[in-house]
Amino acid sequence: MSRRRIIVGISGASGFQYGMKALQLLRDQDVEVHLVVTKGAEVTRSMETQWQRQEVVDLADEVHSISNLGASISSGSFKTLGMLVAPCSMNSLASIAHGLTSNLLTRAADVILKERRRLVLMVRETPLNLAHIRNMQSVTEMGGIIYPPVPAFYQQPQSVDEMVHHSVARALDLFDLDVANLKRWGEKHNDK
Repeated sequence: MSRRRIIVGISGASGFQYGMKALQLLRDQDVEVHLVVTKGAEVTRSMETQWQRQEVVDLADEVHSISNLGASISSGSFKTLGMLVAPCSMNSLASIAHGLTSNLLTRAADVILKERRRLVLMVRETPLNLAHIRNMQSVTEMGGIIYPPVPAFYQQPQSVDEMVHHSVARALDLFDLDVANLKRWGEKHNDK
């Protein structure tokens, strides 16, 4: 692999902003971004944001159709740092937890798990029922990381965008990607 690669999946949970922020932050990294967006995420994007589809896909190096189960990211021989699903719906979580690969997002996640690469799911739902918790446990036992986008208030965020930025930057930390302007606990910052 000559250039590092990462897969970004955006599923239909509320919080399309998390996926968009991941794409924006990854532009400053030396990493090739492969994007897959579910049909539910397309609906959420149009309901929750002003972004047009083209603005989203322009941030990725390669965009894969959700129905293309033969895409490069569906193969274990396609080497990546791993996959971030931001946000991750409970439907996508359940499919991943049970090895159901009916679309490219869940197929790619399945491949990441079988290849023992990093899978980070920014699950978005509350309150949780027992099925959600068990699915999270199952993914964790398979080596995935459950990373709900819970805001960190020690950084004294001044906007929703700052909260989203911090959550996504911390999720990208899990791939050993250092995001600029990430306020960390115990570190001094002179940007205010």
